[in-house]
Amino acid sequence: MLSTHSIQVIKSTVPVLEIHGVTITKRFYELLFSNHPELLNIFNHANQKQGKQQTALANAVYAAALHIDNLAAIIPVVKQIGHKHRSLGVKPEHYPVVGKYLLMAIKEVLGDAATEEIMSAWAEAYGIIADAFISIEKEMYEETRSQAGGWDGFRAFRIDRVVKESEVISSFYLVPEDNRAIASFLPGQYVSVKIKKEGAEYTQIRQYSLSDVSGKPYYRISVKREDAYQERSEGAVSTYLHQCAQEGTTLMLSAPAGDFVLDTADERPVVLLSGGVGLTPMISMLNTLTEHYPSRPVTFIHAAQHGGLHAMRAQVNALAEQHPQLSVHYCYAQPTEEDRQQRHYHKEGYIDLAWLQSVIPGANASYYFCGPTPFMAVINESLQQWGIPQADIHFEFFGPAASLQPVASS
Repeated sequence: MLSTHSIQVIKSTVPVLEIHGVTITKRFYELLFSNHPELLNIFNHANQKQGKQQTALANAVYAAALHIDNLAAIIPVVKQIGHKHRSLGVKPEHYPVVGKYLLMAIKEVLGDAATEEIMSAWAEAYGIIADAFISIEKEMYEETRSQAGGWDGFRAFRIDRVVKESEVISSFYLVPEDNRAIASFLPGQYVSVKIKKEGAEYTQIRQYSLSDVSGKPYYRISVKREDAYQERSEGAVSTYLHQCAQEGTTLMLSAPAGDFVLDTADERPVVLLSGGVGLTPMISMLNTLTEHYPSRPVTFIHAAQHGGLHAMRAQVNALAEQHPQLSVHYCYAQPTEEDRQQRHYHKEGYIDLAWLQSVIPGANASYYFCGPTPFMAVINESLQQWGIPQADIHFEFFGPAASLQPVASS
């Protein structure tokens, strides 16, 4: 347990972390990778270049300092990060290395302000927080390894078939090369896909939501080609999958992970909201609800630029025809003439609260949403304005967690 004096010292650094948090984490990653370049094998290089990972870590450090006198308050965040760590293969031996360079970065950035007292308190706090991560992740590793069809680390899967779902999204059906059973998963969970491109020095790992119901002899991931319309360097794995992978290609997969999952014990209506490729976990939830919980009302709302970028519309429409408890609503920002003629959508422009209230039968429901961060911020704000309790609002980020509210650290 952290001493009372150390708690007071840590709390005194909160204002400093507000100002210098991202600077500290940027320097931390520089120190970490220059001294341990092998760890680049487990980090998302694009998130590093864009600064997303640095900001996410800064927010996590800030939250830890803010709640240092009640670390139980950040256990949900520890578990969320723990799922990601388990899917990436982060192990206990990594934590002393991370602690060494995080403390080094704090001291370097704060300079004379980083007194021996402050550094000692942070070293003590880091040890306790690291132990919490290690303990939770140990349970996750054991549970994953011991479950039926489970495995440790990464397992070879073969692409059985590829289905084009839109102009930029394709589904990949993955079967285990050893032909043995595969682990079940909860609707909303993801797998990590690890590749090493020819000539590349390091592996690349990305998480992709599973986009079908559990219990099939395959896993399905539906992947957007990130470089399709934009001149940028990210999307290394998605581009590889779209350009180089084909039927028969081997991919290395982690066992399913993630805590953004459908609460199947809740019998109230469900509202699933998605933007762009954010529909992938929603499709898994939708398929699960219609297949296993046919009495539970579902409202499925999806936003896309236009029909050409709208994946799985035919499948969702077919489900709506078969299941009267399911209603579907589409919002297109820039519908094409064909979209207008074929009436592919229900609203032109962007989702707003007034429209949500017009298509959702009642406020008393459980809400799940995923998509680009600006989309999620609008949905989150709309639901809050409507008075939806925070406990009924569930969302998932693709990549490092950000904030849907104005952030404290910058």
